[in-house]
Amino acid sequence: MNKQNRGQIRIIEAFLAVLVIFSSFAVSSNLTITQNVRKSGDLASVGLQALMTLDSDGSLGRFIDYRNWTAVRDSLDTVLPVSVCFNLTVYNDQMRQINEVNISNGALGGQEVASVEYTCASQSAMFRCYMIYLQLAVVE
Repeated sequence: MNKQNRGQIRIIEAFLAVLVIFSSFAVSSNLTITQNVRKSGDLASVGLQALMTLDSDGSLGRFIDYRNWTAVRDSLDTVLPVSVCFNLTVYNDQMRQINEVNISNGALGGQEVASVEYTCASQSAMFRCYMIYLQLAVVE
């Protein structure tokens, strides 16, 4: 075997090693989130963290102010693990439901459901306070 062939084999070997490493990262990151949610059973903590993440820059309050329920649903879909389905209800300061559409990514029936209550304040010029009820379940 000449030196040129050995160099080509080393390049192919390095390429395959990089491909294997990145593939394992892609697969394991999704599996780790799913397993942690199932093992800990602490969906309430996952839900609270998701709402706090959305509210950290004021986007949650802004979405609610403008009644942009699609953005609320899509944002929750983004921050929650893939294996978690949710149902969200928003109430105003007089405890009247203000979302006229269902904010959900699937049915919760027949599964163990965790509930989260979260208070969100609007950052607009007119102060508004919202009470958010989030129900979560792991899809199996």
